[in-house]
Amino acid sequence: MPVGVAFALFAYLLYSCCDAIIKGFGTSLSVFEIAFWTALFSFIPAIFTKPKGEHWRHLHRMRHPYLVHLRSIAGVIGNLCIIYAFTHIPLAEAYSIAFLAPIFVVALSRTFLGETVTWQRWLFLGASFCGVLLVVRPGFRELQLGHLMAVGAAIMGGIATTTLRKVAPVEKRVSLLGLPLGYVVVINSILMLVAGFHWPTLQEFAFLILIGALGGTGNILFITATRNAPVSLIAPAQYSQIAWAIVFGALFYAEYPDTVAYCGLVVVAICGILNVMSDETRIRIFSRLSVFGPASAISEVSPPLGDDAKLPRRSDADDQAPATSK
Repeated sequence: MPVGVAFALFAYLLYSCCDAIIKGFGTSLSVFEIAFWTALFSFIPAIFTKPKGEHWRHLHRMRHPYLVHLRSIAGVIGNLCIIYAFTHIPLAEAYSIAFLAPIFVVALSRTFLGETVTWQRWLFLGASFCGVLLVVRPGFRELQLGHLMAVGAAIMGGIATTTLRKVAPVEKRVSLLGLPLGYVVVINSILMLVAGFHWPTLQEFAFLILIGALGGTGNILFITATRNAPVSLIAPAQYSQIAWAIVFGALFYAEYPDTVAYCGLVVVAICGILNVMSDETRIRIFSRLSVFGPASAISEVSPPLGDDAKLPRRSDADDQAPATSK
């Protein structure tokens, strides 16, 4: 196994551990409090992902400020949606629905980035959607708000990923990390005060710190993975989260999918892997819907798109030039 793939698999294991811990909070903490504290504690290991030559004080200097802000807002909403889904529906179901994000990425990339989408890719995406229907089975049982939130997370993930694919090659990583962090911390601090804030217990604080440490470490490992293996090998590793969802759901929350749901999960995983490996213009999906996740590492491997293909990657030498927006 290539070392980069091993790093990616370990990173996704850490992300799955974070999600399983988040589910354990249930309703003891509001989604706003969970999002606030985990983002705040994730910043500590994220500091070590800052490239040499970049400075946090320059995170506001961007070539595409509106797109970076859009990505940050989509990340905030998607993060809240997936946290709600994790705490209210089975982990495997939340993951299967969240993995619908590639459908929205393909549609948005086709519309706004002008990318060609092959019929094979649409076939894989359609099969993935059918797999999700087997897991959730709308019409055969009552859907909960958590299922709708997971769909919202997939939509926001599609927006965030598509936007990131446009801006990542030419923006500073401190901007791509720092601005979403600022949005999550500021917006959720306001919302959790409005919703009725109460201090977490010592045990809850310990788990929140653990989530931040695991998530931040996972991001560092994922960036290392992108530097040691091609994206075509790394991207399929994300579907290992479905297996971890089944394992953690059974071990800690007595969640046992039935046979039909297992079939649906297998379809989602297989079609998702085939989708990211289907052609040379593969649309990269790193569906960790958090502030610091694999999507942040896409700047390591993404070439510039459109007019930005003629521009050099943003560097510290650009700090003296005025920021512009398109």
